[in-house]
Amino acid sequence: MSTVRSVLARARFYVREFSGEAAYDRYVAHTRSHDPDAEVLTRRAFERARTDAREADPREGFRCC
Repeated sequence: MSTVRSVLARARFYVREFSGEAAYDRYVAHTRSHDPDAEVLTRRAFERARTDAREADPREGFRCC
């Protein structure tokens, strides 16, 4: 049973990393470790800022060719 749990835990890790869901968790951990009193963005605000930054960068933006 522990091997099944181990495999599922690894699969969950890779899915979260691939989908970008773990990025918010890393952001919160980083923010709290550097300044515990800093205000942490909500997940929605974090994703909005991340999307805006991605779309503003022409190297990572949406392009046809």
